[in-house]
Amino acid sequence: MLQIDLWKRVLIWLVCVTGLLLALPNAFYTRVEMSNDAAIEITAKGETPERLEIVDQWPSWMPSSLVNLGLDLRGGAHLLAEVKVADVYAARMDSLWPEVRNVLRPERATVGTFRRQPGPEDQIRLKISKPEGMSRALELVRGLANPVTSLTGAGSTDIEASATGDIITIQLSDAEKLASDDRTVRQSLEIVRRRIDEVGTREPTIQRQGVDRILIQVPGIGSASELKAIIGTTAQLTFSPVVGRGSDPDAVAGAGNKIVPSLDDPGVYFTIESAPVVTGEDLVDAQPSFDQNGGPAVSFRFNTSGARRFGDYTAENIGSPFAIVLDDEVVSAPVIQSHIPGGSGIITGNFTIEESTNLAVLLRAGALPAELEFLEERTIGPELGQDSIDAGKIATIVAFVGVLVFMVLSYGLFGIFANVALILNIALIFGMLSLIGGTLTLPGIAGIVLTVGMAVDANVLVFERIREELKAGRGPARSIEEGYSKALSAILDANVTTFITAVILFAMGSGPVRGFAITLGLGIMTSVFTAIFVTRVMIIMWFERRRPKTIEV
Repeated sequence: MLQIDLWKRVLIWLVCVTGLLLALPNAFYTRVEMSNDAAIEITAKGETPERLEIVDQWPSWMPSSLVNLGLDLRGGAHLLAEVKVADVYAARMDSLWPEVRNVLRPERATVGTFRRQPGPEDQIRLKISKPEGMSRALELVRGLANPVTSLTGAGSTDIEASATGDIITIQLSDAEKLASDDRTVRQSLEIVRRRIDEVGTREPTIQRQGVDRILIQVPGIGSASELKAIIGTTAQLTFSPVVGRGSDPDAVAGAGNKIVPSLDDPGVYFTIESAPVVTGEDLVDAQPSFDQNGGPAVSFRFNTSGARRFGDYTAENIGSPFAIVLDDEVVSAPVIQSHIPGGSGIITGNFTIEESTNLAVLLRAGALPAELEFLEERTIGPELGQDSIDAGKIATIVAFVGVLVFMVLSYGLFGIFANVALILNIALIFGMLSLIGGTLTLPGIAGIVLTVGMAVDANVLVFERIREELKAGRGPARSIEEGYSKALSAILDANVTTFITAVILFAMGSGPVRGFAITLGLGIMTSVFTAIFVTRVMIIMWFERRRPKTIEV
C-alpha cells in the first residue's frame, strides 16, 4: 500500500539537491560576492590578473546567485526627498512664451505691439498696445490650449487666459497643475531609479510616498552624502542661442533672455534665450569620449525630433554661437561652422576623465524635471547591519533547535525525519530567494523564524493522525497511508489561508512588510513540499527497508 513511483522519488530528491546547490553560495557570501563583482568588472573594463584571481575564488560551474541583503542587514543610505513640483510651472511658461509670441505676431494690426511683463514665475503677463483688440488676443492665446491628459482633468484645458485692462495673464489650469505634479513625481522617480541603476547598486528601494515625496534606500552604499551626489544633480542640459557675452552678471537680460555664467571662464557671462533649441530630454545616448586634442569629452546623440530641430537651427545660423548649458552654467559656446544634420555632437570642456564619465551617466539617465529637497537622510553603518544579522541568527538558531528537540522528544524516529525535512526546508527557502534575486531584510528573517515553527505543523498533523490510526488497531502500513491521506485537507487549508495572507501583505505593503511577505510565502510553499513529499518519501524508504511489525510515533 505504501508506494511512490520511482520517477516521483527521483524528482523529489532532484528538487532538494537543486535547492541545496542554489543555497550553497550564501554559505560563502563574501567570497561569491567578490567573485561576481570581479566578473562584472571584467565584462565592463576588461581582464586583469587581479580580477581573474578574484573570479577564480568561486568555481564558474557552481551557482553564484546570492540572496541580496536589505538596508537593515547590510547597511547603506536612506533618503526621503520632496519633489519641488512647482518648479515645472515656470519652465512650462518659458516654453509657452515663443508659441504665444508666434501666434500674436501676425495680428499686430489688431492687438498692436506686445511685450512680456515682470510677474510670478508660473505666469505669463503680456501687455498689448491696443486694448480694443483684447478679445482677439484672448481668442488666439486660448487657441494654444490643449486637453488635460488625465482622468481627473477630463474636459479641462491645460492653460487659462484672462485679461485685466491691457494685460493678458496666462497660467496653468488647476487640473493641469494636478496632472503636471503627478507626471513630475513619476518622472523624478524613474530618473532616480535609472541613475542609481547606472551605478550598479544592489536591490535599491525607490518608491513614491504621499503626493510629492520619494523614499530612496540603497544597501551597501557608503553614506547618504554619496547617494545624494548620485541623484541630487538635476543635470538640466539645454542647447540655447547666444544673444551676447560680457563680464557683468547684473546686466539686464531683456525679455525672453537670461544671463548664465561660464563654467570654464570665471567672470564671463552669457546672455542666452530662455527658450532652448533642444534640451536633454531629446537625448537618446551620452557616452564619455575624447575630443580632437585627446581631452576628455562627452559625445551625445538626439532623438529624431531633437535631431531635426538641431539640424534646422545649425543650418539657419552658420557663423553664430550657441551655448551648451548644463545646470545654468555654460559648458561650451562654440560657433556653428556648418550644418549638423545627424543629430549628434560632442561636449568639450575642462573635464577630467571621471567628470566626463559622471556627466555622461547623468545625461544618459535623464534630467530631473524639478529640484529634490532632502527632508530626511540617514546612513546605516555595516556594524548596525551586522548586529541585526547576529540577532537574527540567534533567534533563528534558538527557534530551530527548540523545534528539533521538540520533534525528537515527541515523535522519536519520525521526528528525526521531520527535522531532516525542516533543514531541507530552510535550504529551499534560501535557494528560491537566490534564484529570484530576492532581498532579505530583518522582517524577512522574522518570516523565516515563523516558517520554522509552521513547517512542522503539517508533520504534527500527519503524525497525530498516524497515532489515531494505530490506536484504532490498523497496521503500520495502513496507518501511515491513512495518516497522510486524511491529514492532507487540513494541511492544505491551513497553508492556503496563510499564503493568501502573505499575498495580500505583499500586494498592499511596502518595504519591510514585503520582505516579511516574501519569506513567509516562500516558506509556506517549501514547508508544504517537504511535509507532504520529502518526509513521506523518507518514511516509505525506511519502511521498505525495515518492514517493522509495529511502529512508535
